[in-house]
Amino acid sequence: MQIAPKPQGCTNLKLRQLDRMVSRHYDSYIAKVGLKNTQFALLSLVVKLGPIRPGEMARRMQMDASTLTRNLQPMAAQGWLTVGAGEDARSRLVEATAAGHAIRAEGLRAWKAAQTALNERLGVERVLALHALLDASIETLNEEVVDAAGA
Repeated sequence: MQIAPKPQGCTNLKLRQLDRMVSRHYDSYIAKVGLKNTQFALLSLVVKLGPIRPGEMARRMQMDASTLTRNLQPMAAQGWLTVGAGEDARSRLVEATAAGHAIRAEGLRAWKAAQTALNERLGVERVLALHALLDASIETLNEEVVDAAGA
């Protein structure tokens, strides 16, 4: 009878290490256009779905509201986003400006170069397997959060 192998080490640590390495890789490309990874991701979300409520942005980005607010402020100061009134006095909407669309387009070209380089470095098959594993893990963990909230 063969004993099934058990994971060795801390999954959180391994994910954080990989996250930092992948983030540095993308940062090296995205920074050339004056953006940070988080800024590019937020701009992309707003361009795709905007105008969008900050709460919806936070939910989609898996960020808490205060972190999102801190990330939006410098982007609004740069003139890439506007945070204006929403449907009522208590709601806000985030929208990309023309400058935001322009810097996001530059960032997209840099992101594509970063993605291509990562695919070449890791191999497309490994990247596909990684995406499948990450997507399945995200879905499973998200179900766990939903189940806990409904309990």
